[in-house]
Amino acid sequence: MSSKIVSGIRPTGNLHLGNYFGALRNFLKLQEENDCYFFIADYHGLTTHPTPENLQENVKQVLAEFVACGLDPDKATLYVQSDVPEAIELYLFFNMNAYLGELQRVTTFKEKARKQPNNVNAGLLTYPTLMAADILIHRASKVPVGKDQEQNLEMTRTFAKRFNHMYQTEYFPEPVAYNFGDELVKVPGLDGSGKMGKSEGFGNAIFLIDDEATIKKKIMKAKTDSGPTEKNSEMPDYIQNLFSLMDIVSETDTITQYKDAFADCSIRYGDMKKQLAADMNEFIAPFRDKIQSIVSNDELLSKIAKQGRDKARESAQRTIKEVRDIIGFKSI
Repeated sequence: MSSKIVSGIRPTGNLHLGNYFGALRNFLKLQEENDCYFFIADYHGLTTHPTPENLQENVKQVLAEFVACGLDPDKATLYVQSDVPEAIELYLFFNMNAYLGELQRVTTFKEKARKQPNNVNAGLLTYPTLMAADILIHRASKVPVGKDQEQNLEMTRTFAKRFNHMYQTEYFPEPVAYNFGDELVKVPGLDGSGKMGKSEGFGNAIFLIDDEATIKKKIMKAKTDSGPTEKNSEMPDYIQNLFSLMDIVSETDTITQYKDAFADCSIRYGDMKKQLAADMNEFIAPFRDKIQSIVSNDELLSKIAKQGRDKARESAQRTIKEVRDIIGFKSI
């Protein structure tokens, strides 16, 4: 049975390998059998970057990368958050019934407030209500979220339930997390200390737009050591990370070759990194070429954005009309 699914990503930089395997690859499956809304969350970005540079260019870049990765504007609704003002009206309605104490207890708010003490703004505090509006404007039933957003999704369920209770209706669904389970591939960062991500630094991630020289430079700087001194030694996490990246982009025989070399203490990490860089570039190249082709085509991007805006607003306008009727806003 088809479900309504909503998910967004901030336009704060290029997509990296972790983004692709963490969610985008699975979005390709979702769009085949569900009513999917994938949006670029340019409003959300203002909570931490209130004066963004090149916002429009960042939005275009992310949209191009969405399409280059295989999201199909004819199968899913791809749109820009700020193109759908109805979501902001719903955000206002939810804020009227959101309480200061519950918003202040949200873990992500407390963490962001600690990291940016001079910019604890109202948008940061009410991030959960904007997220709820983004989801419920389409009356979505499922939302792909990571661990860090599970509490915000629970807040969305709270706001939906509260609205239904206050106005004695069952209008909004209480959306649940869409869990990809074993389908998710955890991509490690190059610094050897966890997952790949932009927040850990530019050199920690391989971006889908990186050229061959950049990929090689980043991988050659990845953390290693002088190599094992005893046969069949336990592999350090930062070395396992390199093998995890090889698992994604290299041939089985290549991986076996270097694992055997590690086991018998003959491994040369420089050679392994060069091989990984070559395999990584071969994997990334088709994405990079397609992204560059799409991002330079303003006419195509405008067409895709307009198509998504029209589809998203049709859904959003229907919701807002019905919400206004439920609350009691009537034309005089």
